[in-house]
Amino acid sequence: MGMTYFRRYRMEMDLRDWSGSWDAPDMAARGYEWVAFDEGLVREHAAAKFQSFRSEMDADVFPCLGRRDGCLRLMREISSRAAFVPEATWLIRYRDRPGGRPIPVGTIQGLDLDEWGAVQNLGVVPEHRGNGLGRMLMMRSAAGFKSAGLKRMHLEVTTANTHAVRLYERIGFRQAKVVYKACEVAGV
Repeated sequence: MGMTYFRRYRMEMDLRDWSGSWDAPDMAARGYEWVAFDEGLVREHAAAKFQSFRSEMDADVFPCLGRRDGCLRLMREISSRAAFVPEATWLIRYRDRPGGRPIPVGTIQGLDLDEWGAVQNLGVVPEHRGNGLGRMLMMRSAAGFKSAGLKRMHLEVTTANTHAVRLYERIGFRQAKVVYKACEVAGV
């Protein structure tokens, strides 16, 4: 084990003039469904989070994301906080055929931290990336923060995750500062 530092951006977006649209009319036709937060969905959020992050660099930065039990503990911790914003927390399920078993394929959670909407763990499972789900999750979360009365939102992203950085910039986020996360990583 060795210590390494991950460079991350804090990215911010002003919601006061934001009027983004999050809806995708063909989502249901493609087998996807939106699910608003409910306490009974914590395990599904955790499953989507685990499938989304287990093989990604974020599992090195935050080791709990690389374990099923870690994702469940994290999801329980996030949803039990007084700062939790259910309106900004969404799950996407997918059915490969009508009447098929729904599987969780996308998740995002939100917190109110010092009157900022704070995005926690936007994740889309690898098999469903490239379908606009990450963008739609972020847009729906932004709408949830705005409906909860928050005027600004922020997130952190590892700078090497260039696909995510570009997505956030296209949505309207701007890099506010660089932060470093120290982590112990095997083989370093």
